[in-house]
Amino acid sequence: MDIDRRHFIASLGGATAVGLMSHEAKAEELEHYMVERLESAQQGQFPTMAEVENQITTRHYRRGVGGLFVTRREGQKVSALPKLPDKPTFFDFFEHRLAAGNHCLQSANLALKEGLPEELVLTCLLHDTVQCLIRVEHGYWGAQLYEPYVSERVVFALKHHQVLRFYTDDEAGYYYPDMYRRMFGHDYEPTPHLQKTYEYVRNHKWYDLPRQVTVNDLYSFEEGVEPRIETFVDIVGRNFKQPKEGLGNDNSPSAHMWRSIANPNAPL
Repeated sequence: MDIDRRHFIASLGGATAVGLMSHEAKAEELEHYMVERLESAQQGQFPTMAEVENQITTRHYRRGVGGLFVTRREGQKVSALPKLPDKPTFFDFFEHRLAAGNHCLQSANLALKEGLPEELVLTCLLHDTVQCLIRVEHGYWGAQLYEPYVSERVVFALKHHQVLRFYTDDEAGYYYPDMYRRMFGHDYEPTPHLQKTYEYVRNHKWYDLPRQVTVNDLYSFEEGVEPRIETFVDIVGRNFKQPKEGLGNDNSPSAHMWRSIANPNAPL
């Protein structure tokens, strides 16, 4: 079987992620990749956009909804949530509400190992957490959620990492992931608003900020590595302006979003 080296590396999360793997882990991933490619070839490989569209009415949920509000397993019930403190901090939300915790910890840990600036490590820690609230357009939602509490550079990276995931950058070591071909269809083309945003970001002086988030946005994890939020306490402390009233109680422009995350069972 012919192996497309670029696609294989992209399926593992990019060149940086592969560089952290042991020889045994790489060999195992290669075997999995070949098996998957064989099965995909037998099944017609990736779906078309039309086939993805036809799957909409087969689900009991919409794919853009946040994980706090639905369960994606048919027949399964949502779980009870622990009560947050009266003045909840970012760490309270991270532990009990925010989505993609382990994924974001892995990404932030990789950025830390790479020696990236603290603002980028923080961005990697935050970048997909808003998906507890909503998945669609999550870059924009995430930037809005965190804007009152982080620097302008972090907001820019959060907002635009979403669009850059649709565009390969060989020099940076980021390649369009096979996962997107499964999610959107192999014939998908980014919508006009994404294309215009990409052109803007590609020519921006801060382009490297969201691009580094995509490079460290892992699609597979290094075996045996289980980073903990405690590793990032000081980085968060220096780069996240925690309100003394508690998130959701400080009347910031995004306080209502934090209250929605805190109490997703509220009927109104």
